[in-house]
Amino acid sequence: MTKLHFMKNTYLIVFCTLLIAAAVIGWQSHAQSLPQQPEWMNKALPPEQRADLLVAAMTLDDKINQIAMRKLPNPDLPNCGIRNDSRQIEGIPRLAIPTIRMTNGPIGVGGGDCNPDPKATGVPTALAVAASWDAAVSFQWGDITGTEVHNNAHHIFIAPGMNLGRIPHNGRNFEYFGEDPYLAGVMSVSQIKAVQAHGVQAVAKHFVANEQETQRNSMNTLVDDRTLHELYLLPFEMSVKDANVASMMCSYPRINGVFACENPKMLNDVLRTQWGFRGYVMSDRGATQSTVPSIKGGLDLEFATPKWFTPEKLKPALDKGEITVADLDSMLKRRYYTMFRLGQFDTRFDKFVETDFTTHGKKAREIAEQGSVLLKNANGILPLNAKSLRSVALFGSKTFAGAAKLPKTGPGGILMVNAPYTVTPLEGLQNTLKTLGSSTSVTYNEGTDLAAAATLAAKADVAIVMVGDNSVEAEDRANLSLPKRDGVEQDALIAAVAAANPRTIVVLKNGGPVLMPWLDKVPAVLESWYPGQEDGNAVANLLFGVANPSGKLPLTFPKVEREAATATEAQFPGAMVDGKREARYTEGLEIGYRWYDAHHAQPLFPFGFGLSYTTFLITKLKVTAGSSDGTKPIQVQVRVKNTGKVYGAEVPQVYLHLPSSPTAKRLVAFQKVWLKPNETKTVTLTIDPSASNHPLSSWDTAKQAWAMISGEYKVSVGNSAKNLTLTGAMKVQRK
Repeated sequence: MTKLHFMKNTYLIVFCTLLIAAAVIGWQSHAQSLPQQPEWMNKALPPEQRADLLVAAMTLDDKINQIAMRKLPNPDLPNCGIRNDSRQIEGIPRLAIPTIRMTNGPIGVGGGDCNPDPKATGVPTALAVAASWDAAVSFQWGDITGTEVHNNAHHIFIAPGMNLGRIPHNGRNFEYFGEDPYLAGVMSVSQIKAVQAHGVQAVAKHFVANEQETQRNSMNTLVDDRTLHELYLLPFEMSVKDANVASMMCSYPRINGVFACENPKMLNDVLRTQWGFRGYVMSDRGATQSTVPSIKGGLDLEFATPKWFTPEKLKPALDKGEITVADLDSMLKRRYYTMFRLGQFDTRFDKFVETDFTTHGKKAREIAEQGSVLLKNANGILPLNAKSLRSVALFGSKTFAGAAKLPKTGPGGILMVNAPYTVTPLEGLQNTLKTLGSSTSVTYNEGTDLAAAATLAAKADVAIVMVGDNSVEAEDRANLSLPKRDGVEQDALIAAVAAANPRTIVVLKNGGPVLMPWLDKVPAVLESWYPGQEDGNAVANLLFGVANPSGKLPLTFPKVEREAATATEAQFPGAMVDGKREARYTEGLEIGYRWYDAHHAQPLFPFGFGLSYTTFLITKLKVTAGSSDGTKPIQVQVRVKNTGKVYGAEVPQVYLHLPSSPTAKRLVAFQKVWLKPNETKTVTLTIDPSASNHPLSSWDTAKQAWAMISGEYKVSVGNSAKNLTLTGAMKVQRK
């Protein structure tokens, strides 16, 4: 090799080496400038570890920022975060913490963080869902709403409501699942599972003992420990143990002297220690009453515009040692754990997704049909024969007969779902008649002029009167009578129309029980609650037999204004003590059907009651494990036969009479079964002693634990709390 060639090769090698070195240095410099993924964004790590890592990286100001809400325009969704009642927690991009939006619940997806509210399906009320007596219906409701919360770019759905129908006057009974804790728990669990399957947080409310709206912000609920656990806490316990609910919303009242949102016995001892709840607790709007007691009592998030969880109140409390940074860390870890568990750090909620409202509307109609309850049907007047009718007269105020009845919430009913469409009762009747090939004419009269209404009714082949009430948040009903609405005296309208036409059908659209002074004057009554956007179609389908009513009452309908838990003023609305209400739950375990049993009283319509266009026979009760040690599931088997001529559903209901209280019973199992005419099915229902509803146990206050009761249990099966046609027995002897 010549010297010249050697030098050229040497220079080339040096040049290439320098070039490679420069490239490596440049890549390293570029790599150092790239944002590093935070450790807590590693999806392979468990939610607990991710939450711990995130909180460890936060400053004190970060932590204070994250335990309250604030009004702040959202760059991704400019219509969100600007409401005066903004329901968002501001994100921290530096830490990859997303801005969290939440929307109200039991009425459907409405009252969220955006203005205006995005479109959402006008679903039937929760009470209608409970009246279906079908967990699958509740799951369908949750699937609709969970989908739409996610599609509307919200993370949190403030539902379900699971306070009990202790009093029929409660202004929010329609947002809940009725009077029985087991029924409420089953419906809640199913709904929560459906909602959270979409990566959306469900919020169980209102925890706990918030069974009235009268002076809810200041009242004191006095209720004994056993009653609390066996009734009012039970649906919440089921939601924690069976559905892993994301969050609890604490209620307004004081519970035995301590406000719910700063009540360590409820939030720490019961919720977290006894039940093992791993989610977080948020307050209802304005239900937070303090800074230090609330944080020490177990509250994690102050709802809406902060008053108590502000830097001005938190930092002095930290300086004085009244609270610690560790307290703030625990509050945040519980919420972040929940968010990581549901994938809310890993899935962006920063755009609206189109919803299939046609499919959701069809499902909403099916829910309304399944949740409607046929209360009376003398001489089989229903279903109406479309082809034999020439004329139908429709009566009722604009609210109940002139428009679809959607539930409303918020004080005074200020919040309602922004439904994509509604079907009025008149449109629904016309739609169904057209589908059935009928040319029957339908005439609508509001009923403000009773004489004119009676004249029209007398000329019609059949009269349909639609009436109801307007139950709303923040106020209880003054009485159980149908109120005057839109200038219409509703009870008087029914009486006038019924006097003019013996074929008068009453359709109720109400949020709870009503008195019926006209009941013996009309041949048919259909309870449809607040049916939602498909009101017209659903009710018409039921009246003309396109759908068969299959609902059962989740609430007892009383005959008189005051009895059971409303017998005395001290019980409801509560005695006045130092200018504030003190509601005394002196009836103890005797609410709803339990009170009627204990006092051998007959209600207007019992819990679990509901007719059909067909008939059923429940026979051949068989209870397995007639003798049990209380550790193995017990099977209750019956045969259900459709003895009529129409496809329909029956709900066999299983009640247990505890040895310690043989005159009192509790619902422990039920199943909705659909049958063709003359079809028979064997239905097996399970009573599991270890289940979250503690079917064979009573709460032992001294031991602060559930205790199984040894002895003989009476087993009763039927289709309502007052129509139990089959009885059996089983013996339980604890090990």
